[in-house]
Parts: sequence; C-alpha cells; structure tokens
Amino acid sequence: TFLGTEKTGKLMRKFSLPCIISLLVGALYNIVDQLFIANAPYLGSYGNAANTVVFPLTVIALAIATMIGDGACSFISISLGAGENGKASRAVGNAITASLLSSLVLTAVYLIFSNAILTAFGATVNDETYACAKEYFFYISLGIPFYMFSQAVNPIIRADGSPRYAMFTLLAGAICNCILDPIFIFPCKMGMMGAAVATVAGQILSSVLSVIYLFRLKVLKLDKSAFVFDKSVLGRVLSLGGTSFLSQISIVISMAAVLNMCRKYALTDPIFSNYSQIPTAVIGIVMKFFQIIISVSIGLSAGCIPIVGYNIGAKKNSRVLEILKKLIITEAIIGFFATAIFELFPTALINLFGAKNESIYYTQFAVKSIRILLSLTAVACVNKGVFIFLQAAGKAALSNLLSVLREIVFGVALILVLPAFFGLDGILFFMPVADALTLIPVVITVIRLKREYGKE
Repeated sequence: TFLGTEKTGKLMRKFSLPCIISLLVGALYNIVDQLFIANAPYLGSYGNAANTVVFPLTVIALAIATMIGDGACSFISISLGAGENGKASRAVGNAITASLLSSLVLTAVYLIFSNAILTAFGATVNDETYACAKEYFFYISLGIPFYMFSQAVNPIIRADGSPRYAMFTLLAGAICNCILDPIFIFPCKMGMMGAAVATVAGQILSSVLSVIYLFRLKVLKLDKSAFVFDKSVLGRVLSLGGTSFLSQISIVISMAAVLNMCRKYALTDPIFSNYSQIPTAVIGIVMKFFQIIISVSIGLSAGCIPIVGYNIGAKKNSRVLEILKKLIITEAIIGFFATAIFELFPTALINLFGAKNESIYYTQFAVKSIRILLSLTAVACVNKGVFIFLQAAGKAALSNLLSVLREIVFGVALILVLPAFFGLDGILFFMPVADALTLIPVVITVIRLKREYGKE
C-alpha cells in the first residue's frame, strides 16, 4: 500500500534506478565492442561499420528474450498477487524452455543464412566491411543462446524479489566483456573475433549466474512439470510481453532501412564513394550515443509502471497526474542535458571512437551527424516516457499505436523519402523530424490524460 501513500518522487527514484542501471548495462555490450574496435588501427572504420551492421541482429534476439522475460515477469506478479503460485511456477518453467528453444532456432537461422542476412542489413557496402561483419557475426551467433537466456531470466529474478541480484548478473557479464575486449583486440590482435568472443564470454558468465539463482528461488518453486509447455500460460506470457517485443523490433526495422540507405547513397556521394564504409560506421556510433540516453529514458518510465498501475487501480487520480507531470519534466531535463553535450562536444565524443585514426571526412561527417540526428533528443525522451506511461495505465493499444507511428510509419518512411531529395544528409534528418511529428499526437494524448485523471 505504500505505493499509494509514499511521496511520488521518492517512489520514482526507488523503482527507476535499478531499471536504468539494468538497461545501461545491457546496452554496454555492443557499445564497448565498438569502442575498442574503433581504436584498433588495423580494424578502424571497417570494423566500426561491421559492428553497426550486426547490432540490429542482436536486437532481434533481445526482442524475443524480453518478450518472454517481461511477459513472464508480469504473469508471475499477477499470479502471486492472486495466490496462484502454481501458475507462477509454470510461467517460469515455460519461459525458460521457450527462451532456450527460440534461441537455438535463431542461432541456426543466423548460421545457415548469414550471407543473405548480412547483405539485407547493408554489410556489402564494401569487401572489407563484409569480411569483418561475417567474422564478428559468426561468433556472436554462437553466443545467442546464452544472451537470450540471461536476458529472459533477468526479469524473472526481479519478479522473485531479487532486483539487486538481477542487476548483478548483467553487470558481471558487462564487466567481463570490458576486461576481455582490450586484451583480445590489442595484445592478442584477435580482431573482430576477439571482440565477439569477449562479448560471448560475458554472456556466458551472466547465464551461469542466472542458473545459480534458479536453484535457490525465494518464492517460486520449480519441478519437471513446470518446464512442459502450457498453452494457456505461455500464450498469456507472450501477450503480456508483446509491448516489449514491439519496442525492440521497431529498432531493427528502422536500423535496416538506415543501413541500406547508407550503402546506397554513400556510393553516389562525391566524397564517400571512395570511403563508403564511413557513413555506416558513423551513424552506427551516433545511434549508440542515442541508445545510452534512451536507455535512461526508458528505465525512468519503466520504473514508474508499478506505481502508476497501483494508483490507477486505487483510483488515486491526483497521484497519477503528479507522476505523469514529474515523469515528463524529468524526461525533458535528461534530454536537454544530453542534447547540450551532443551539440557542444561532438568532436570529443567521436574521438572516443577512433576518429584520430581516420580521414578528415570521418570527423566532419560524424560532427554533423551528432548535431543533426541528436538535436531533438529531449523530444524523443518525452515521447518514449509517454508511450510507457500509457502502457502502465493499461492503455496498451494506444501506446503501441504511438510507438508504431514513431518507429515505423514516420521512422522508416522518412528514411526512405528524405535521402531521395537530400542525399546522405536526408538520413541525418529522419530522427528529429520523426520525433517532432510524433510530439503532436503525444501532446494531444497528454491533454486528454489530464482531463481524464483530473476527475478525482
């Protein structure tokens, strides 16, 4: 009941911080790989571009894992609240089985159709990038089962009442990756394989720690019968995790369009026709900066889900509005602070990713990309916060509609249309324009929410 009585600001801090840290740790894997790859002179922009190509393919695995894990987490919480511990245990077993089977299938698909998949995501920008991408993708694919298992079990650990241990499992894997990456890439000179092996090693560590926890669950109990598929339980788990899947898979669709437009228009650009890997590498790096900020944004709003849900159920509408107001203000502050850094220090940021080892065109394009692509980060944060607030308020259909509007309708359409008129620069404008257009229905939605919850 403290969710309905404690100060909303204190509750937001308490519930959002673990979510933010978990999401940031999850984002670290690919970012750390790219950071060390970029600073290895023998890999440089080719390795950077290859990392960018493979990134959305790891997001596909994450989308499936979070759909299973987040759905199981919601189902477990509902079942425990209703005193149906048996259903909760079956949800855990079904989620584990589903994550393992789906990860094996995805790994097989990646290994069998790797050439076609890499081509579809823009790896054929030149021969050097393709060779790096193929090497990196092979070893990353081998680690998919460990990655999906640890990501799917993590929300289950939180649902069992151990959010700190859940955070620890991901953090330990990320630290392992950070330690091994420079060792494998620099003194060992293992190249793209070294970066991938370091990542997989971290994922294996997270998986082992997750398995250890499953043998000492606090509330839930597992037996052999829990691992047998129950259609009603698994169906409900997957439906509850649908929003999580959609939010991740939309990134894949958007990135696929971006990478293919980079490949197409780099080859016709008077400068980058001879450096065709640079736009792919640079935009991939810029999107990683955005991913860091949006992870904080999503973690902040996701932490508010149980608070919003409880107060709506308790019909404490004034508290619901108070949370919405504080959420929007905080999202905007985070976004404005990040935008200030992006606009004032773009050269320093891109230097972290090996710009000093590249041509002047690399730095020039990177600075322009950071300043344009990330110019409306504050608006993007507010939009994302409102999407997740709607999900917490039980308005999943509206949340999904706005998310699809931003990520697919505006996102993909603008990526395809703007370059036809502005060349490579058109790719850079797609994100701020998409966020600005999305803000219009978001503002209308917030006004309606204020009217709806303004009635005590």
